[in-house]
Amino acid sequence: MINSVRGTKDILPEELPIWYFVESTLRKVSQLYGFREIRLPIFEKTEVFQRSIGEATDIVNKEMYTFLDRGGESITLRPELTASVVRSVIMNNLLAESPLLRLWYYGPLFRYERPQKGRLRQFHQYGAELIGSNNPEADVETISLAIEIIKRLGINEFSLLLNSLGNQKSRQRYKQILVDYLKGQAQNLSKESQERLNRNPLRILDSKDPQDIEIIKNSPLIHDYLDEESREHYVKTKELLDSCNIKYIETPNLVRGLDYYSHTVFEFQSPYLGAQDSFGGGGRYNELFSQFGYKNDVPAIGFALGIERIILILQSQGFKPQRENPKVYIAYNKPEYLTKVFEVSRILRQNEIPTIFDLQKRSLKAQLKEANKSGVIFAIIIGDDEVANETLSIKNMIDGTQVSHPFSIAIDYIINSLK
Repeated sequence: MINSVRGTKDILPEELPIWYFVESTLRKVSQLYGFREIRLPIFEKTEVFQRSIGEATDIVNKEMYTFLDRGGESITLRPELTASVVRSVIMNNLLAESPLLRLWYYGPLFRYERPQKGRLRQFHQYGAELIGSNNPEADVETISLAIEIIKRLGINEFSLLLNSLGNQKSRQRYKQILVDYLKGQAQNLSKESQERLNRNPLRILDSKDPQDIEIIKNSPLIHDYLDEESREHYVKTKELLDSCNIKYIETPNLVRGLDYYSHTVFEFQSPYLGAQDSFGGGGRYNELFSQFGYKNDVPAIGFALGIERIILILQSQGFKPQRENPKVYIAYNKPEYLTKVFEVSRILRQNEIPTIFDLQKRSLKAQLKEANKSGVIFAIIIGDDEVANETLSIKNMIDGTQVSHPFSIAIDYIINSLK
């Protein structure tokens, strides 16, 4: 037997109703906020992610699925989608159509990391990007979209963590001050944080290692090193969140995992997920367009939500979506009646009524047993008497009652009953 690749998961038919619910909610709320869907390739040139995510990040160094194609070009399965969106916006000149873009996406992503609960090597994300506004109201609109989705999914117990990384100038100044502090504690840092000290020091602030946490407690705070522009943006963002009654927790050590973030960063956490409690987040990336060689900086902000993690939360809350069963089962007792079976099923399906019938030449009794098991509302019986009298017998599988009508009347009866 050949098993699936480690870190991947089959989504079985009985699991799909909860996925359908999540996906329909994502689409509905995105449309309410005026966001339009964009669909992007599963793989990109490797430089798309190296340039945007940052070569010093764990994603680029350890987690990307990268290979040479037959033409010798380095290709990477997408580990995130913001970089792909920016590449597409530039390549397709979308900013010429509108100076403000509201885009959303959904689909599978790939990272080679240790599989664990809610964290797979092939996983799914929803994301939204608001491109073209440098104003704090864009930050709040984006966060509002995320919260609307979370609440409409039925997730009521969650926390919004908030921080500002400031502009590039503030960030660089703070990074040097942080490095100077951490170098004095380097021997006490975890091995991973020691490795990050020179290549990606801000990520140390996000460490979950107990010995790192003790050192971080006394580290300088980025809020103390924001310049006037950065501080003003952060203060206005918080004021707008307050006016919208959006609760948040200021978290000075929140940095997220990607190099391209600036100014506002945020994260969503749920108590239902245990230690790995994050299920989404995002932030501003005002300098990412110029990193791609665009003629100027384009202000933008976005976020992503992990679908597998959201489904874990919903399941932990006891959420059980209604299973989508067929509505009609056609049972028949002789193979020569198959022409009539196909005719009835065709008419019902043309009227948007999900219909199934036996394909294994089982007895009438076995077919009716399957009809009951499949959860249909009506079973149509086509036997010798029905064929001789040009009628259909209809059994209500809910209350057990049975009626017989001429063919056309029986069809209308079922269609009208199921409208």
